[in-house]
Amino acid sequence: MAKRDYYEILEVSKNASADEIKKAYKKAAIKYHPDKNPGDHAAEEKFKEAAEAYGILSDATKKQRYDQYGHAGMSGAGGGGQDFGGGFEDILSQFGDIFGSGFGDSFGGSRGRQRVKGSNLRIKLKLNLQEISDGVEKKVKVKRHVACKSCGGNGAKSGSHLQNCTTCSGTGQVRRTVNTMMGQMVTAAACPTCSGSGQMITQKCVPCNGEGKTLEEEVISLNIPAGVIGGMQLTMQGKGNYPTRGGEYGDLLIVIEEEEDEKLKREGQNVIFDLYISFTDAVLGASVEVPTIDGAVKIKIEPGTQSGRILRLKGKGIKEINSYSRGDQLIYVNVWTPQKLSAEEKIMLEKLQHSKNFIPNPGKEEKGFFDKMKEFFH
Repeated sequence: MAKRDYYEILEVSKNASADEIKKAYKKAAIKYHPDKNPGDHAAEEKFKEAAEAYGILSDATKKQRYDQYGHAGMSGAGGGGQDFGGGFEDILSQFGDIFGSGFGDSFGGSRGRQRVKGSNLRIKLKLNLQEISDGVEKKVKVKRHVACKSCGGNGAKSGSHLQNCTTCSGTGQVRRTVNTMMGQMVTAAACPTCSGSGQMITQKCVPCNGEGKTLEEEVISLNIPAGVIGGMQLTMQGKGNYPTRGGEYGDLLIVIEEEEDEKLKREGQNVIFDLYISFTDAVLGASVEVPTIDGAVKIKIEPGTQSGRILRLKGKGIKEINSYSRGDQLIYVNVWTPQKLSAEEKIMLEKLQHSKNFIPNPGKEEKGFFDKMKEFFH
């Protein structure tokens, strides 16, 4: 029987990209997989056929030869495909990179030992405005499970041997078959007896009691980037817990908390400061000191400054995360109105009460609150 065209098998054109070929093969493999089609020999053949087609079309050199000479040119490439010898498990092991680690588990193929990952740790880290703005290195103490130094993390006494787990036969997984509308589906989970390692210890390590891990306190250095936001979660890989009897370390999750500043308030990348000045300073002008993230600075209050005016200090805000840009500091000017006056002060102000220059007369250049906000935030 003549071989079918590889492009026809995967239902792609000759101009299909490598990614399109890979997706087409994945679709066909899932559709015709024997675990989804138990006892269906036609599906079994189509599954093998799709694997063979992908084996050629995914290889640039073989694909070029096939495009030029067809099946006749593939005699030196394993008879028009790859030699899968052992059957479906070998096929899946050849193409497991397409599906990731989960595909073989779900459909019963590629049943190697499962790589177990330890649990994650989560800590809260409080930062002030200056630390948030500039970024900071923090050292924190963390209690976490680490690999036992005596046994190297496998839980076995030094000099003793490991044996295959009797529950999972050394695969590290136990399988369960479920009947669904699509047919039988096989799922896999870490073996509860060996925790997915596939092996059992004959003699327990004494220091860790066969767990392969011990609890230790460790000082960890955290490099926090500038511009983080309260509630943001950063991940430090490999600084979590070590799993029972071997595997990969979990991660350390750092949740950022912002400490409230007594004087400055954060608005995105900008910093807000409420400045209160006296009536006379507003009229005559003055030089006043205001706090910033980087320390106090002096600013000039122009004569005739109105309450509600917004002054901007460029670049005195918070750095944007993963960027060179930085926000500004916005200073909201509030003219303080005295609530108690001496008799002499009252007489002086009464003399000015009806003076022409003390009667409110805003010009067109005097902007309202919402116009000011638009000016500074757009």
